[in-house]
Amino acid sequence: MNIATVATIGTRRPSVLVFAGLDPSGGAGIAADILAVAAQGAHALPVITALTVQDNDRVFEVQPVDAALLLRQAQALTDKMAIHAVKIGIPGSAANAAAIARVIVQLRRSQPHLPVVLDPVLASGHGDVLGSDDAVPALAPLLPVTTVIVPNEPEVIRLTGSTDAAGQAAILLARGCRNVLLTGGHGEGSSVVNRWFGAAGQALEWQWPRLPGEFHGSGCTLAAAIAAQLALGQVMPDALAAAQAYCHAALAQAYAVAPGQLMPQRLTTL
Repeated sequence: MNIATVATIGTRRPSVLVFAGLDPSGGAGIAADILAVAAQGAHALPVITALTVQDNDRVFEVQPVDAALLLRQAQALTDKMAIHAVKIGIPGSAANAAAIARVIVQLRRSQPHLPVVLDPVLASGHGDVLGSDDAVPALAPLLPVTTVIVPNEPEVIRLTGSTDAAGQAAILLARGCRNVLLTGGHGEGSSVVNRWFGAAGQALEWQWPRLPGEFHGSGCTLAAAIAAQLALGQVMPDALAAAQAYCHAALAQAYAVAPGQLMPQRLTTL
């Protein structure tokens, strides 16, 4: 054991409270979030919102956990541990979404600027349903407590009914989200364009080379990395840029476990 190793033992890391479903394939949901958060240098506190039956391509069944159990999972953590950011994936049900919103409101009584990242997963890449209720209205309680929402193109169209990026962002900002990062992975062309819109009028875009293939859990990876970067104290544009660079590297080094969607290499370093 060298001196550098000894010096890091017991060093406290910032924690990200993560609400997401369990994906048995290990490619999306909680499994993706834990690795992506750890890769940034933070620690994930995973609260399971739903159990799923799925592989790396399809979701066959979703069983939400009871909202009371979700609250007990979160309470046990928040009673003892400092929370530096929150990341939300599928709530699994409208009741769970409302419960998660309650947890955030409670945390913000003492941490008014606690960052909350929402990945509004409305369906799998193949359109499979990911909750027991209509996903769009189920997310409504979460929008007013969201620091940054990270929808892809199909998700933002369903959420807003608009096909114009500026209009989409304006609708989500009006519903309470403080920042919107519209991701372009479902588009066409040689580049993926991601656009940031802030409540104070900020606007910025990034372009990344479009990679061949399809990936399982890319949205989870990006949103979790953003939450971890914010937990580490990065300001919003820097957190968004660092998380995108990490996500692109993870996709560029993706590997296969079966035919179909590839698994991002979330243990990558830039």
